Amino acid sequence: MAGGIRIAVDAMGGDHGPAEVVPGAMDYARLAPADRVILVGDEATLRAIAGPLPSNVTIRHASQVVTMDDHPAQVLREKKDATILVACDLVRNGEADAVVTAGHTGAAMAAAVLRLGRLRGVDRPALAVQLIRRGHPLVLLDIGANPDSSPENLAQYAQMGVIFAERVVGVRRARVALLSIGEEKGKGDLRIQRATELLDASGLDFIGNVEGKDLTEPVADVVVCDAVVGNVVIKFFEGLSGFIFQLFREEFRQSLRGKLAYVLFRPAVGRIRSTFDYERVGGSPLLGVRGTVIITHGRASKRMIRYALEVGASTARAGVPALIAQALAADALAADVVPTADVVPTADVVSMESVS
Repeated sequence: MAGGIRIAVDAMGGDHGPAEVVPGAMDYARLAPADRVILVGDEATLRAIAGPLPSNVTIRHASQVVTMDDHPAQVLREKKDATILVACDLVRNGEADAVVTAGHTGAAMAAAVLRLGRLRGVDRPALAVQLIRRGHPLVLLDIGANPDSSPENLAQYAQMGVIFAERVVGVRRARVALLSIGEEKGKGDLRIQRATELLDASGLDFIGNVEGKDLTEPVADVVVCDAVVGNVVIKFFEGLSGFIFQLFREEFRQSLRGKLAYVLFRPAVGRIRSTFDYERVGGSPLLGVRGTVIITHGRASKRMIRYALEVGASTARAGVPALIAQALAADALAADVVPTADVVPTADVVSMESVS
């Protein structure tokens, strides 16, 4: 898509609701006047927070909100006018190109799969995240969609992750690795061992296994794991970075010498802090559905919401869902296999629980 991108924003979702989501979306709209932002939520509430709307911002009224206590199945059955469902419908009906939400992860995934559908050949969509490190960010997936992924799922995540890394993150040729308990091939459970065989035969630039210590180094560009491991990894990264900077603050405040040292080290500390700034990653794309869906932190500030819209616009503009569909179709032809029908098993979706 060479022109402007239309982004439907679940404006009522997240821990802070429209108080952070609306200002963040408005900031993006001002920075990207060629794109269009559609705020989805209670119109009176959104207008009161937004004030005068820029010409590229509109509001689509939705009367219901998904709470963090709602079960995804309950949302799909009982809250037909929920903001996340209305936002996904805008993409399905061709009125928007991307969805951004800070709301309930399980409900967002269920809405995306049932309203937009899976791409042909996709068994299970996966959530990907960019982890900040030296050089290009690392793409890690799955971090929240599938806690019981099969070897075939892991291999497919790698393929989708490579497309996102190369087309959105800007990696020239993405190197793929499996996250395991050792670097040697064969280390890990039977699922990892079988996924290794599949990736060896995939044609991707597969380098084998990596350990947790390798995630901060430029060893691989796409690292694949199941959702439980992935979610633990990103939460540990975020918690560790906060802990480190809290220690810095305490040390600098303890004495006059510490305060003087802070004056000298402040520029360096600022540069290090920017390296650990997870808000810049914006949000996680749900790869494998028929459209661009970005799920960001429930506690996202307006700054992170702005970055999430940037990720959504970049992903939609690059046509990532179409590229994934093309890659899977090419694989199916090469294997002389007809892709599976685009049927969504309701039981799989309604049992989804948020892990973020």
